[in-house]
Amino acid sequence: MASQGNKSNSFVKQAGILAAAGIICRIIGLLYRSPLTHIIGETGNGYYSPAYRIYQMILLISSYSIPSAISKVISQRLAVHQYKNAQRIFKCAVLYVVVVGGAASLFAFFGAQFLIPGRAALVLRTLAPTIFLSGLLGVLRGYFQANRSMVQTSVSQIVEQILNAVVSMGAAWLLMQIFSKEDALTQAAWGAVGSAVGTGAGVLIALIFMSLIYQMNRKVITKRIKRDRSREILSNQEIFRIIIFMVTPVILSSFAYNASALINQTLYINLIQSVHGMSYDEALRINGIYDTEAVGLSNIPIAIASAMASAILPSIAGSFETGNRKDVHNKIQTAIKTIMFIAIPAAMGMAVLGRPIVWLLYNTNAESITLGGNLLTALGLSIVFYSLSTLSNSILQAVGKATKPVTNAIIALAVQSAVAAVLLIFTDLGIYSLAIAVTVYSFMMCLLNNIAIRKATGYRQEMVNTFLLPFWAAVIMGVVVGLVYHGLMFVLPYGYLASAVSLVISVAAGVLVYFAAVLKLGAMKKKELLAIPGGSLLVKFAVKLHLLKK
Repeated sequence: MASQGNKSNSFVKQAGILAAAGIICRIIGLLYRSPLTHIIGETGNGYYSPAYRIYQMILLISSYSIPSAISKVISQRLAVHQYKNAQRIFKCAVLYVVVVGGAASLFAFFGAQFLIPGRAALVLRTLAPTIFLSGLLGVLRGYFQANRSMVQTSVSQIVEQILNAVVSMGAAWLLMQIFSKEDALTQAAWGAVGSAVGTGAGVLIALIFMSLIYQMNRKVITKRIKRDRSREILSNQEIFRIIIFMVTPVILSSFAYNASALINQTLYINLIQSVHGMSYDEALRINGIYDTEAVGLSNIPIAIASAMASAILPSIAGSFETGNRKDVHNKIQTAIKTIMFIAIPAAMGMAVLGRPIVWLLYNTNAESITLGGNLLTALGLSIVFYSLSTLSNSILQAVGKATKPVTNAIIALAVQSAVAAVLLIFTDLGIYSLAIAVTVYSFMMCLLNNIAIRKATGYRQEMVNTFLLPFWAAVIMGVVVGLVYHGLMFVLPYGYLASAVSLVISVAAGVLVYFAAVLKLGAMKKKELLAIPGGSLLVKFAVKLHLLKK
């Protein structure tokens, strides 16, 4: 376990570890979603998506925010070397999630038919036990994050996703075979249940893994506790009060923040039927394409922001607790600039290459590929806003303003819901209304959170090197990427293989062009590159290309 005093174990490096794990998990998710879609079909995805959305919301309320909340509470105690109190908080957090997570699991299981009627309720019942397991897993991950040791969490995430992929495909195929004599809709629903079984299996194996890691660190933990000479020992009552007051705002913030997708889904399914006369199953199918293909892909770069947010929270909380305002400002600036360095080109790349990316990963039918690709393009700008707002949420929680993201999310939620409803009722944009609405929502969150951060910390965001120069570098990259892809497609025989080859080459060209443009425009300096995980290799590469001086 990493020590608190290890300065080399910077939050950027730790965020890099989490980000790498997040990207690997997303790639695994993308790789298995395509064959899974071929197994259960778009209808199966249509049943799985709304059930999973409700599962996520219940998970958010009960235990999803536990890692962030626990990591902040424990890191504050570790910052002042109160190891006994940190351990007592950990144990009380376990008890908290056993009670709350258990109640939430029972609610999801017995209330499934009320929460989501029809065949999708079966999927939600299958997901219900996973809520309880996720709470326990979240406490363990939060504990190691508070100690600024992200390797355990990262490995557990990868292990979880691998087992999720294997079991999801296997269980889906097996259940489809068992119910092969049923009608197509029932068969698809059972296929979706198989996917839900995979989700639970992944969480279970990750929980077992994290429990073993914790047991391996018991000697180190015990030694630290014995060395603790602090006189202030918190009572269980005080600890539960701290947990509740810390967890509740984080839960409310996460709930409001993530309610956007559930509200949009509900608005779309209801209004597209009542106003435009679309059937329920067709509405679920199209929503499944949007949720699985477009949103799923756009979440990949956002996962990096989530990793940075998880890493920055205990680090800033510790600096803020000791009154080091300059260190807080430096960490905020480094985190935001690092995220924008990645999110802006990712958004541009997905906007330009939306259809080829969906074609590569979800080689279904031409109509679905076109729809998924166009939706991914429409979501491009939201990637930047969501990345920034995810990070700013964590910053506000770290500096003791955990209720501000809740207020901001409620305001943004009201605006985006109004936008989605108006577009769905008065235009023929259909599912594209949701892409516009989430972009409005994420922009509002960025704006309101930035104002709150400035008031809380006095931090003022630098604009040119953080946003404008990376944007122009991404524009140059986007032009090159588009020309390379379409140029190769013009030369090569049209088809899936040609598109895949053209996509890989154009992405590689885009990475090089963006890297060169960022350095030539002066958006990223040598010192900042070295702070990024793997930065020394990037510097050597840039020197060889004469983009940087030795």
